[in-house]
Amino acid sequence: MKLDDTTLFLCGDVMTGRGIDQVFAHPGDPQLHEPWVSSALDYVALAERRSGPLPRPADPTYIWGDVLAILDDEAPDARIVNLETAVTDRGLPWPGKGIHYRMHPHNLACLEVAGINCCVLANNHVLDWSYEGLEQTLDTLEAAGIAVTGAGRNASAASKPAVIELDKGSRVVVVALGTSSSGIPSAWAAEDDRPGVAFSSNLSMRDIDLIADHVGTVAGAADVVVASIHWGPNWGYEIPASHKRFARALIDEAGVDVVHGHSSHHPLGIEVYRDRPILYGCGDLINDYEGIRGHEEFHPELGFLYFVTTGTSEQGLKRLQLVPVRMRRFRLRVASATETATLARTLARECRRLGTTITTDSGRFFVEW
Repeated sequence: MKLDDTTLFLCGDVMTGRGIDQVFAHPGDPQLHEPWVSSALDYVALAERRSGPLPRPADPTYIWGDVLAILDDEAPDARIVNLETAVTDRGLPWPGKGIHYRMHPHNLACLEVAGINCCVLANNHVLDWSYEGLEQTLDTLEAAGIAVTGAGRNASAASKPAVIELDKGSRVVVVALGTSSSGIPSAWAAEDDRPGVAFSSNLSMRDIDLIADHVGTVAGAADVVVASIHWGPNWGYEIPASHKRFARALIDEAGVDVVHGHSSHHPLGIEVYRDRPILYGCGDLINDYEGIRGHEEFHPELGFLYFVTTGTSEQGLKRLQLVPVRMRRFRLRVASATETATLARTLARECRRLGTTITTDSGRFFVEW
């Protein structure tokens, strides 16, 4: 790779709350307010029943398993995740919402050990513990030096892009948006005098114009611009026409170089449009769903690490590499040959519909366009 190339590490949902929070050294209050489960420890018990005992307390590196060595080898310039939990020991559960995720702030080391540069917060769990929980989440990440985008103390802050300064003199600019189709309540939309998320109900051209304005005030010609979008349902491979139109308009009208989609619990197909990658759904990476029955046909325990390498603004995408992984005993491992084959069949089928193909080499996937 050339010195002026930029490599990003991207992934889908990183949910370090609830059951995962309970195995760390500083577990929060396990009480839940779900229809069928009253304690986060029940999710630990489900995982242990299925896969065997979990270490308690687990080291902050535990959940990443094989991934930390892969990140060291790939040495991406920036590491960006969708953080699908509040980081708080305060607040009340949002009324009427069935699921409430949170991780104790003292467990934030689990993100720091992975060198995460930016947490996207425009999702349907960041306000699970109401405004007080969001405020503490923002304070905790800021104190750790982790950039955030997609949620804030008012509408301006929620929409403000995160900027990651690179040693090579360029930057990565990340802007985020959450949609009603992913389950974000409209009441969570940030306003001038109210905290919340950068929210869209219908993926309109007004949203494109706003993103273009935010990007235009921050990004320079040498910067890489990422639009991180929380959209669509948890299950199913169909990509709505509205998502395709919106993603392409982000590239055409807002100067976006990488579209980073998430919300689906399994990976979706990948498009490359005008030499810009569109990751429609990156699937889950870390969660406590192990042992929960249902949707086995989607293999939600399997996922990818996405390494996106871009050149100059004229060159666009240079390489898109995916590393298949599996979550077991709340820990990520490189996927087995059988699991890799399953992912390859599914991803090849879905990418074919979007005009891309998949090649494999030494257990890794490469997107061709």
